[in-house]
Amino acid sequence: MERHIFLVGMPGSGKSALGRRVAQKLQIPYLDTDVYLTETTGMNTAQLYTTFGEQAFRDGETRLLQQLVNATPGIISTGGGVCLREENRRLMRNHGLIVLIDRPIDDIMLDIRAEKRPFLAQKGREEIERIYNERMPIYKSAADVVMDNGNGFHNGLASLEEIVRRYA
Repeated sequence: MERHIFLVGMPGSGKSALGRRVAQKLQIPYLDTDVYLTETTGMNTAQLYTTFGEQAFRDGETRLLQQLVNATPGIISTGGGVCLREENRRLMRNHGLIVLIDRPIDDIMLDIRAEKRPFLAQKGREEIERIYNERMPIYKSAADVVMDNGNGFHNGLASLEEIVRRYA
C-alpha cells in the first residue's frame, strides 16, 4: 500500500466493522481512531467528550491524525467528527484517499441501538437526522470516493475491498 485509506462518515455507518474486516483480509494495517483514543486514555469517546469538552476531544483527534499520517499506510477508520475540521481534512487529503461510507439513516439508527452507542442513542432520531444533514455535505466535499453501505454488510465488504484494491 502506498497511501492511507481514511474512512469517514456518520457513527453507525460501518467504518469500523468494514475497515477492520477488509484490512484483515488484505493483511494491511488497520487503526480505529476512536478505539485508539479509548485505549490510550482509558476512557471511551463519550467520557472523553463529556469530561474534557468538544474542543479538547477534537484537538486529540487532530494530534492523532498528525501522528498517523507518518505511519505505515493502512486503513484508518475515523471518528464521525474528524472530518469537521479543515486541518484534519487537509491532513487526510495530503496523505491518502478519503472514502465516505454512506449509509441510510434507518440503518444507522438500528446500529446505534444494537451497538449501544449511548452518546448518540440518547439524542433520538431528530437529533441524529440533524447531525446527518449537517455533516453529510462536509463528508461529501472531503471524499475522494463515496461508498454506498445501504445494501447489507457483505455487499459493503465487497465494495470497500474493491475500493482499497483499486486505489491503495
